[in-house]
Amino acid sequence: MKFMKLGSKPDAFQSDGDNIRYIASELATDIMVHVGDVKFYLHKFPLLSKSARLQKLVAIANEENKDEIIIPDIPGGPAAFEICAKYCYGMIVTLNAYNVVAARCASEFLEMYETVEKGNLVYKIDIFLSSSVFRGWKDSIIVLQTTRSFLPWSEELKLVSHCLDAIASKASIETCKVECSYTYNRKKLPSENGQETPWNGVRKQQAVPKDWWVEDLCDLDIELYKRAITTIKMKGKVSGDTIGEALKAYAYRRLPELSKGNTTTVQGGGGVDATKNQSLVEAIVWLLPSEKGSVSCSFLLRLLRVVMSLGHRGDMLRRELIRRIGWQLEEASVSDLLIGAPPGENMMYDVDTVLELVKEFVVQAMVAQADPVLDNDNDDEIEKPRSTITISDATAASRGMVAKLVECYLAEISRDPHLPLSKFIALAELVSRFPRASHDGLYRAIDMYLKEHPGISKSERKRICRLMDCKKLSAEACSHAVQNERLPLRVVVQILFFEQVRATMSSSSSAATATATTPDLSSSSGPMKAAMLSVGSLGSSRSAATTNTDEWDGVPTSEELKALKGEIAALRFGEGPSRSTRSSSVNQGGSRTEAEKAAATKVRGMLMSKKIFSRLWSSSGKEREAENSSSDTSGSPGSSNVEEIRSTPLRSRRRSVS
Repeated sequence: MKFMKLGSKPDAFQSDGDNIRYIASELATDIMVHVGDVKFYLHKFPLLSKSARLQKLVAIANEENKDEIIIPDIPGGPAAFEICAKYCYGMIVTLNAYNVVAARCASEFLEMYETVEKGNLVYKIDIFLSSSVFRGWKDSIIVLQTTRSFLPWSEELKLVSHCLDAIASKASIETCKVECSYTYNRKKLPSENGQETPWNGVRKQQAVPKDWWVEDLCDLDIELYKRAITTIKMKGKVSGDTIGEALKAYAYRRLPELSKGNTTTVQGGGGVDATKNQSLVEAIVWLLPSEKGSVSCSFLLRLLRVVMSLGHRGDMLRRELIRRIGWQLEEASVSDLLIGAPPGENMMYDVDTVLELVKEFVVQAMVAQADPVLDNDNDDEIEKPRSTITISDATAASRGMVAKLVECYLAEISRDPHLPLSKFIALAELVSRFPRASHDGLYRAIDMYLKEHPGISKSERKRICRLMDCKKLSAEACSHAVQNERLPLRVVVQILFFEQVRATMSSSSSAATATATTPDLSSSSGPMKAAMLSVGSLGSSRSAATTNTDEWDGVPTSEELKALKGEIAALRFGEGPSRSTRSSSVNQGGSRTEAEKAAATKVRGMLMSKKIFSRLWSSSGKEREAENSSSDTSGSPGSSNVEEIRSTPLRSRRRSVS
């Protein structure tokens, strides 16, 4: 810390109790100065030789035949006046970052200018500030902190603005030129910890992190901090991510609520704390850099929790944070989104807020896609399409990441027994058109919901399963689904059928690569066309067994699942339930239980009905047509050609199975 020593005489000020200060001298004092509640017994000559204001006050006192003057409003009070009085006596006075502002304001009040005496106190303090204090990093911060106690004097004397400019200038210099000491307690690189192994016996110079100044500014109160960050940003030399790191460090220092668990909802009461939190969060939010990714999505979501605790007072901040979070939602994690439900609600999590965030992302993704990149005035025909592809690819990647995030979030909140189906479906439908390589995550979420909510109706079970595309399930997910007794029978039939299609297609072409999604079912030829014709002939056959819609929407038993797999496998895409199937059924009849026989008969009758495969194909055809009309990047296996199916006798009786 820099300091300046003035005067050469020893300190002769002494105390008599708490409220009396006097000079130990052979000469009797001839003036008493009241400063606040302290009385100073001093001599006129030293004071009048350096202070124009004291000259005026003493002149007035002489006219009134008084030997005392009153100074009630001097900045800094008795302590600051004593510094100025000691300077007038030529006694040793040490100025540093902690008392220089008080001395400067008091000397200004006492009018200790050059016009009174050359090299007076005001002049010497200004030289000390400009040549020493404002050139030091931590001294500038300390001085800035002390200016709060001397407003408006410190503002009028431009001490605050000089401090801010000095701080901003130092924060903006290149890290290779940083020579001052600073505080840095966060995680450092090995080289910064002094743990780097020396090369050839010579230790490299430790690197200065680009955010070296962040922690020292956390000691400032929010008003001064706002002005400091604003001044730094105006310099234009500090990156947005460094500014974001500074705001994050300050928020964690000043808002301990941010360090609580992710699922904790910060409860803000009324009074001083709530008002303080509001001013803090408001300042941080409006100081956030405009660049995307300058602060993490996790940090923004933690700020959102604090804002939500403010109630209606934080509505404007809440809207701004939701806009920013929606802008970079793909960076969030599931734990970030697990916001506790407000008090008084039965649900475990605040799903409505997450719905708002996803809606905001969808809106901003649509705006990004519709951005008229090609309509600008640039005549470079090569750069235009390149920019369009970049934006499109980035948007598609972000949508895919958000779709996966929502699937994982749905799987977590599905454990809540009080989660309404409507909220589950609303959230899933928001990302239904987003590109995904598979629907395994969505299947996991649906299965979890069905497990935790066994009492939902058949129609609700049908609605939630309609969200899932059976063709986009991986082999592992299909293997689990066909044994899942919580799924409606029609869904199990779809999965088994598409699994059989996948197996047939992979075996029919040695050059085909095994993929996690089902090939295009309607535009295939060869074995696939034979399978379709077989299904058509199977559907057109007359059978005494009829299919009830409730049976397809119902949950199958384990015996029915086994029988269903056997019947689907026996079709072999063109063979139908052939003699081998019937003979196998006869040969195994003796070893089957009555329940297995009944299940096999029921399933065989259902599969022989016209309805099931016409529903299967109409459902898959409609889904593929919708995907093709919406986006060619949705991860669908391929385009759909339904003309062959429409030519079958099933066309007039097609229904949806989804």
